[in-house]
Amino acid sequence: MIPVILSGGSGTRLWPMSRKQKPKQFIPLLNEYTMFENTILRLNGVTNLQPPIVVCNEDHRFMVAEQLHGLDIHDGSILLEPVGRNTAPAIALAAMLAARTNPEELLLVLPADHQIHDEKAFHAAIELASKSAIEGNLLTFGIQPTSPHTGYGYIKAGGNTDSDVSHVDQFVEKPDLKTAEEYLNSGSYLWNSGMFMFRADRYLEELQSSNPEMINACQEALDKSEHDLDFIRLDKDSFEASPSDSIDYAVMEKTDKAHVVALDAGWSDVGSWSSLWEACEQDENSNVLHGDIITHDTTDSYIHAESRLVSVVGLEHIVVVETDDAVMVASKDKAQNVKAIVDELKDEQRSEMDNHRKVYRPWGYYDSLDVGERFQVKRIVVKPGEKLSVQMHHHRAEHWIVVSGTASVTRGEETFLVSENESTFIPIGTVHALENPGTIPLEMIEVQSGSYLGEDDIVRFEDRYGRSE
Repeated sequence: MIPVILSGGSGTRLWPMSRKQKPKQFIPLLNEYTMFENTILRLNGVTNLQPPIVVCNEDHRFMVAEQLHGLDIHDGSILLEPVGRNTAPAIALAAMLAARTNPEELLLVLPADHQIHDEKAFHAAIELASKSAIEGNLLTFGIQPTSPHTGYGYIKAGGNTDSDVSHVDQFVEKPDLKTAEEYLNSGSYLWNSGMFMFRADRYLEELQSSNPEMINACQEALDKSEHDLDFIRLDKDSFEASPSDSIDYAVMEKTDKAHVVALDAGWSDVGSWSSLWEACEQDENSNVLHGDIITHDTTDSYIHAESRLVSVVGLEHIVVVETDDAVMVASKDKAQNVKAIVDELKDEQRSEMDNHRKVYRPWGYYDSLDVGERFQVKRIVVKPGEKLSVQMHHHRAEHWIVVSGTASVTRGEETFLVSENESTFIPIGTVHALENPGTIPLEMIEVQSGSYLGEDDIVRFEDRYGRSE
């Protein structure tokens, strides 16, 4: 069995913690591990498990690789989608890759951003699903509903939802409240979790029948793909030609082999601040508090402080989220509407939609400390043995001051070391590179000055991470 981890979501309803360049699946929201890491870790103990196939977009590739390596997984496959085409093509690519080794390989398809409390019950459901999937059925996991939730799609099971495996009678869109209450009372409906299991060849057969154009585009994109470090880079032109569709619409609603396993394991898609509050352990005042927080007469709230003291007095049923560059305050029952704020940030082309102040790179990270009309100050941390690209800027000069560690600096034709409490200067238009040759992190302060300070003023000539032009 191969886990297929779908990791392309943007998590906009959890802004300002979740952002385009670092969405919720790569953030430790529930414990010390990220949502992506937890998705893999909860499979420990499942029998005959193979290394995972991860499908993600190019912007997230280094976070995926680093978090896999942090779990001591070095033989997984990372498929890079050049553009988003929804879940059906993403799963088709994973099925095609798995089928090269074994056409009848079982695939366990999991979104990277779900929570499951009861791993034992989850493993039992996987075992049940595998028996049916081996026979050629296409399995989905339906969640036993605990409320008339209007934010989930529903599955109508052919048998009683307490039974182990049932034929799927119908997939239903997100209902209004009255309809959701009727579904809950009927006992015949389950929440649609977005988790699936089937043989690779069976999924491809069903997709070939319903959408041959998608199959052809995905096959061509994979056939023309290139290997780059840990990644499989799909051919962009071929993949762009694929229709965009979800697995529900493209396959599951069309096949007569759809079956559902009822799952009661404390599942949540952690899709909003209110659902994150529900998923976390609450204190005696029904509050979830993370960070440096002082509350008085405050109840039933989620409060997160990342970089400073946050105090809340005399409020209830609210969400307060503070990061180093943004603060979001909302009523807990309206917190899902934070997507409207993200849309406004997008319309205004504000950087807070895409990035945190601290931006991670494959070599380490930088933190933007201050910015003015013609200057910017950054704290740069380079991991031991890592190197920034050989690059040049048309519009800015850079002053580097080493705070700790040692930097190997290439400036034009010369290469030299800069140690703690020493500095150097990179003039505009000079080809340069920065490397950490030591065994401890290199920390330095960079002062940029010039007429334009955007990140797109970088011409890369050479890069060990495949980013050079």
